[in-house]
Amino acid sequence: MAVSYGFGFLGNKSPAKETNTATVHSQQVAPGSSGRVTMIDVGATECIPCKMMAPIMKELEEEYAGIADIIFIDVWKNPAEGRKYGVQTIPTQIFFDRSGKEVFRHVGFMDKKPIVETLTRLGAIRPASGLTAGSPNKEG
Repeated sequence: MAVSYGFGFLGNKSPAKETNTATVHSQQVAPGSSGRVTMIDVGATECIPCKMMAPIMKELEEEYAGIADIIFIDVWKNPAEGRKYGVQTIPTQIFFDRSGKEVFRHVGFMDKKPIVETLTRLGAIRPASGLTAGSPNKEG
């Protein structure tokens, strides 16, 4: 279930250096440059729905390592990135295909299941050993 509530993005804080890439920890990633599907979650570490998404993003980053690029951009710390992607409300999730073309955008909190479904639809398939939330356990 996707709940659509979020906070307005106010890009009037001190401007950050303009870049062509999104920051993932200390790495720079441009959608499509790795040849992988990319999901960018544009938010802020202090916004409530963004805080709710933080553990989901951490799980996705671990589960999709080497399969898809999972990126978080804090627009309160880097407002230029929010402007670059045309984000007006946070959180906003933006999905890119392997060539870097934006194919889907969602505004507000987004639960793990629809994120996984979108990544899968775009071709980011995890190995069979990784069960998604709500998947039946096939052991036994």
